[in-house]
This record gives sequence, structure tokens and C-alpha cells, in this order.
Amino acid sequence: MTVVVTAVFYPAEGKKEELAQAMQRGISAVHEEKGCELYAIHDAEDGTITMIEKWSTVEDLDVHGGGAAVKILNEDIDGLTTKPVLVTRMTPIPAGTDAQGLL
Repeated sequence: MTVVVTAVFYPAEGKKEELAQAMQRGISAVHEEKGCELYAIHDAEDGTITMIEKWSTVEDLDVHGGGAAVKILNEDIDGLTTKPVLVTRMTPIPAGTDAQGLL
């Protein structure tokens, strides 16, 4: 079963664009990881940057969490956030059509 994750990043004052740019190298590395189906950042209305992820399996996500790409990402964003990233794992609940009811 797939796993969907949100990771909310809290940019330091005036650092949102710099944070988004700093995340690029890590994102590119994650896109190469086994099981990564979606890994994309979004500019949220509340001033945060939200990562939306989709992984093929929990095991793939667990490997990702301890992998080199996450270390790169954390090093590159050091000093650009005001508090720890809020990470939430979710299991999809299919509803409606296959194309629209499941991320």
C-alpha cells in the first residue's frame, strides 16, 4: 500500500524563496530513490512551504528517511527555518473515481 506524506517547512523571516531554492538539490536526489512516486514542494497560503510525497511502500519511505538525500536536504536548509519540519504520514482511503479519489 502506498504512503502519502506531508512535510511542512517553516521559513525564517524573509527566507522563503531562499529556502525553496536550497531544497532543489535534495529534491532532485530524492526523485532518484526507489519507491518515490511524488515529491513536490508547494507555497502554502500560511507562509510555509509544504512538501507532498507519495511512496510505493512504507519500507521505501523508511529507507528514504535515513538516506543521503534527506541528509543533503537538511544540510542545505540549515539556518533557513524557524522550527522543526512537521512530518505527517498518511494511508490513502480510496473514494470516488480511481483517477480522482486517490493520490
